[in-house]
Amino acid sequence: MKVLIACVGNIFLGDDGFGVEVAQSLSKRQLPEGVSVKDYGIRGFDLAYALLDPWDVVIIVDALPRGEAAGTLYVIEPELNGPASADTAINPHGMDPVRVLSLAASLGTISAQVLVVGCEPHDFGDELEGRMGLSSPIQGVVETASDMILDQVVTRQTNAVPLQTVER
Repeated sequence: MKVLIACVGNIFLGDDGFGVEVAQSLSKRQLPEGVSVKDYGIRGFDLAYALLDPWDVVIIVDALPRGEAAGTLYVIEPELNGPASADTAINPHGMDPVRVLSLAASLGTISAQVLVVGCEPHDFGDELEGRMGLSSPIQGVVETASDMILDQVVTRQTNAVPLQTVER
C-alpha cells in the first residue's frame, strides 16, 4: 500500500506551521513500508500534482480552524466529487487544501482515499508580522497528531483489500 502524508503550512504564521512540525516529528519515527512523508509548506501546485499520482491513501496535515478549542485534532474525509469551481484559482505562494483538492480534481483523477488531519489553531501570530513557531497548546499536540496519523495508516493497511478486487 502506498501512502503519502502531505504536511502543509506556513512556518511564518504561527500555528499555520502545524503540518510542518508534524512532518518533522514523523521524520524521526520508523514508518511502515510504503509510507512517504513530505513537507509541502505552501506549495499548493506541487501538492495538487502529487494528488494525481497513484497513491492508495493521501493524508493531508494542516491547521484547520473549525471553532473548537485550540489543539483539537480532527480526521476528515473530504468530498472529492465534481470539477473545480471558479474560485479554485490558487495563490502559488499560499496553501488552501480545499482549493488544492479542487484544482487536482480539475487536472485529473484522484484515485487515492484522501483524509485531512487538522488541528484547531490558537493563532496565526501578529496580523502584520506573523510569528515563527507554534503556540504552546499546538506544540503540545504535535506528537499526538503524529500518533493519530500513524494509527490511520496502520488501520488502512490492516483493512486493505488488494487493489485488483476493489470495486469503485
